[in-house]
Amino acid sequence: MSTAANTTPKSSVTPERSLNQRMDALQRANQVRSQRASLKRDLKSGRQSIDRLLLDPPEWLETAKVIDMLLAVPKYGRVRAGKILQQCRISASKTIGGLTPRQRTELVQSLTQRNCG
Repeated sequence: MSTAANTTPKSSVTPERSLNQRMDALQRANQVRSQRASLKRDLKSGRQSIDRLLLDPPEWLETAKVIDMLLAVPKYGRVRAGKILQQCRISASKTIGGLTPRQRTELVQSLTQRNCG
């Protein structure tokens, strides 16, 4: 008789979170959302440079999608941002923290060329 038939399958259940843990996570998420909203306003007004953010992003920005940050920059809509990402071989779902060093430098160079030209 096989022992595999007698074993119970392991399920991957996420651990229960306490109320304090859930409230802490909610507070951190709200803080990140407000920081991103402020950053998008600064990008739109020109007070912040997308180049610097891509090269050295703060920790709270690493989970943001690249395309969302590009869309906050003036004169960059869905089509232009999509073309730049495609040119740099970056997926539209890529996060800032998930960019490789090559993708970062290529994206910054592409954005700099478009702004100068």
